[in-house]
Amino acid sequence: MSPSDSLSETQAKMQEYMNVGVKLGWLIERKTRRVDIYRQAQPKEVLESPTSLSGENILPAFVLNLQIIWG
Repeated sequence: MSPSDSLSETQAKMQEYMNVGVKLGWLIERKTRRVDIYRQAQPKEVLESPTSLSGENILPAFVLNLQIIWG
């Protein structure tokens, strides 16, 4: 999420992505260190200050190190 984005608009956009078939999405809020994880046909999961994110079964070997983002 970039500084100029509104949270509600970005959350709506993430839901649109899920509606058209995206299987996994992360909404990363750098200021609050919060991550919303969107998955097909599942409720949104919210994480507070995670250190990393996994690509799960969608991108099995992918891991995003959030320590770099949190700085």
